[in-house]
Amino acid sequence: MKESEIKNILRNENEEFRKIEEDHRKLDKSLDEMLKKKYLTAEEEVEKKKIQKQKLHYKDRLAELVRDYNKSHA
Repeated sequence: MKESEIKNILRNENEEFRKIEEDHRKLDKSLDEMLKKKYLTAEEEVEKKKIQKQKLHYKDRLAELVRDYNKSHA
């Protein structure tokens, strides 16, 4: 089964997947807004790093959920 198919199934069946995906999307928007600025303050740089780390954590968890689904339905 393709990864995109698994993601669609998880979106419909797995609350955790939906929540993490939505949170990841929100962080993406925040980061995009931040990166539109020409310069970032020191505080904004710290916040940018926190957002990037959280996005990566969410991305890793989403990939883990996809792998787990694939293993259990192989």
